[in-house]
Amino acid sequence: MKKIIISAEDVSLSAELNDSATAQGIWDALPFEGEAGTWGDEIYFGIPVDMNEEPDARADVEVGTLGYWPVGSAFCIFFGPTPSSTDDKPRAASPVNIFGRVIGDATKFRAVQQGSPVRVEADNT
Repeated sequence: MKKIIISAEDVSLSAELNDSATAQGIWDALPFEGEAGTWGDEIYFGIPVDMNEEPDARADVEVGTLGYWPVGSAFCIFFGPTPSSTDDKPRAASPVNIFGRVIGDATKFRAVQQGSPVRVEADNT
């Protein structure tokens, strides 16, 4: 299974990618950096990947989910409720392609401020 490291401010967590076409597209584009946007308990940022919405794309996700938002070519990290949520679970603004999951406590990303640089790279350990 392919793993990545997501780093922003003092937070650095590993994540594992699934076997989807979106995960492969993201893997092939590594490493990259973006500027964190925040939307409730979600960080998102544009990445150099252009993928269409996959058939199993969805808005309702779990804490720790990594999603690719086709509308904005964005990498999304979900770690709690967003403005679209109807309960304590994350909900994307519109369907995202699920491509992986944070390993460990994704809520640590709450410490990351809007505008902070976020780096994503392969974890080859």
